[in-house]
Amino acid sequence: MKKNATFESAAQELEQIVSQMEKGDLPLETALAKFEEGMKLYEFCSKKLDEVEKKVTLILQDSEGNLREAPFGTE
Repeated sequence: MKKNATFESAAQELEQIVSQMEKGDLPLETALAKFEEGMKLYEFCSKKLDEVEKKVTLILQDSEGNLREAPFGTE
């Protein structure tokens, strides 16, 4: 994974790894290395999603700290 990876680039790289592994023709050592790389990408993506969820929650809080529900894309 690149040092300044974005969620989108990491997700795309993870998809490529999954596709390669699903073919089932990788040598065991290569498959293990790809699995390890895929787990790091998964953890990175999961962390990014958690960060975004926290930001969205903060945005939806009113001035008193209460959460309000609103459909996505509305004000």
